[in-house]
Amino acid sequence: MKLLRLIANLGYGSRKQVQQMFREGRVTDAAGDVLYGDDVRDPADVRLDGEPLDPPPGLALMLHKPVGYTCSTKDAGRLVYDLLPPRFRLRDPVVSTVGRLDRDTSGLLLLTDDGALLHRIISPKAVVPKVYEATLAQDLRGDEAAIFASGTLLLEAEKTPLAPAALEVIDARHARLTLTEGRYHQVRRMFAAVGNHVDALHRSRIGGLSLDGLPAGQWRMLSPADIEAIFQG
Repeated sequence: MKLLRLIANLGYGSRKQVQQMFREGRVTDAAGDVLYGDDVRDPADVRLDGEPLDPPPGLALMLHKPVGYTCSTKDAGRLVYDLLPPRFRLRDPVVSTVGRLDRDTSGLLLLTDDGALLHRIISPKAVVPKVYEATLAQDLRGDEAAIFASGTLLLEAEKTPLAPAALEVIDARHARLTLTEGRYHQVRRMFAAVGNHVDALHRSRIGGLSLDGLPAGQWRMLSPADIEAIFQG
């Protein structure tokens, strides 16, 4: 792919804006030699204002989503994309969240511009477990683990029972729940179905991938090993 198209597709500007970057000599190789818009180079060898380019299509990253941010590109208020470089919203193909966390849920969120990877993760056939830490409004009764593991729990307004889920009791009002599916507000609705309310919810793991100390509001690129870890949970 010619560099003009590559850099525009990475969100650094419109084709006209990127053409101006070339005219100003801002695009160089790693040795500092000026490059041109119709050059074809390994993206890893290209520099813009002396800085390496973002990864080409195939980008995947993890974000520690704080409470108060929405997984959307259009909703009013704070968006998870506000925590990423602004140009990420302009990439082609677009960077999408892999599933969603609601505004009041924090934790591990994956984003990618790789449609095949996105579908591989969310496909029911993949059975990628997701682990949530829940803080509850009331003490656990003691029968929740059996109910969630039964595979017979039916959520309000749904006709298909939930797949079995594993509940680990941390203390009377804190529990760890592992799901293998991702229905709308599923954790909150599951606890509502047994007469409780989730005061706080945090996703700590997807497959074998965890936040591993990543601070809230921060993100990092995923390595090939990270991506494989998702499917090894």
